[in-house]
Amino acid sequence: MCRGGLWPWRRGVGIYSGSTRAFLGSPGVPLVDHRHLGNLNPHFFSAVHQHAPSGLRSASSDLLLPPGRLKMARMVDSSNGKHYYTMWQTMFEVDAKYTPIRPIGRGSYGVVCSAINQETNEKVAIKKINNVFDNRVDALRTLRELRLLRHLRHENVLCLKDIMMPIHRRSFKDVYLVSELMDFDLHQIIKSSQPLSNDHFRYFLFQLLRGLKYLHSAGILHRDLKPGNILVNENCDLKICDFGLARTNSTKGDQFMTEYVVTRWYRAPELLLWCDNYDTSIDVWSVGCIFAELLGRKPIFPGTDSLNQLKLIVNVLGTMSYGDLEFVDNHRARKYIKSLQCTPGIPLPSMYPQVSIDLHIDDNLGVEMIREMVWQEMIHYHPKAVTKVNM
Repeated sequence: MCRGGLWPWRRGVGIYSGSTRAFLGSPGVPLVDHRHLGNLNPHFFSAVHQHAPSGLRSASSDLLLPPGRLKMARMVDSSNGKHYYTMWQTMFEVDAKYTPIRPIGRGSYGVVCSAINQETNEKVAIKKINNVFDNRVDALRTLRELRLLRHLRHENVLCLKDIMMPIHRRSFKDVYLVSELMDFDLHQIIKSSQPLSNDHFRYFLFQLLRGLKYLHSAGILHRDLKPGNILVNENCDLKICDFGLARTNSTKGDQFMTEYVVTRWYRAPELLLWCDNYDTSIDVWSVGCIFAELLGRKPIFPGTDSLNQLKLIVNVLGTMSYGDLEFVDNHRARKYIKSLQCTPGIPLPSMYPQVSIDLHIDDNLGVEMIREMVWQEMIHYHPKAVTKVNM
């Protein structure tokens, strides 16, 4: 069996071990000053609106659509302190203080709309989860998410602001969640023509890892990180959302480790290999897949099924060594991996040359040329100082 490859996720290797601060910087201080990034170009929103997946679409796209195509919320009734609006053939029963604007996303759970809190004049998102109790598993997922979000407060985690009270305690069927309003998700950005710089990549990744470290420090595994579950504003602020599959390390029972987790393309090898135990590393693997997708504007491992997913991973990272296989406790899974054709893998810089760092420096450079090159490095940090320094 071949040895080598680029496998970074073996047990005991964690992104938070060692000099975490050296990578992430001081808490709240990113390695890149994001103020010069500017806002993400709003002109791609109209195209995104036409092809956006389920979930939050950009609220700013309202301004780019012809008035005739705006599907605004329409109020149809008012009673018992509730206002009733129709959007996308869905009835919203909201507290009187909220004024829905228009629907901005749809999924298997129901519909999301933008709204204004008339008491605070704040824009929010209202998510209606339809018929919560029709399916016991979905009901448990909703309960688990509500209980978890009540305790989460972090700049890079979507904040749940309110859960609306129903009129009838014993017979309510729908749940309305009120959260911060974000402009779009990473999936929409990746699929758009929006240009992204290396500074965008750094700042997005910094915020994603910062939010994830907060969750992992509290013993929480997200377990479903993907571009559609990462929301972004025009000013590049990022927040992690959708905690329906999240669990804590204290979760009891085999269900914590055995049930379906993570959309396949972002699923860590230990999940694909049917391992009985896993930890926070599965979220870190998902972050790596998301980062690669941002760089290449397409998924790095778009597997058609679990076996094909493993083949794609091995083709890129190289054949696993015997040491890499130590964590695989499923005999059939280990046998399958050993049966795959030996491959050295593909160097990641060749897949993403636009972000490679050229560290090749001629050892025979003279002192004056070295001085000039050091100067060029300096002006990256002080571009306005070019004309001020005595040449």
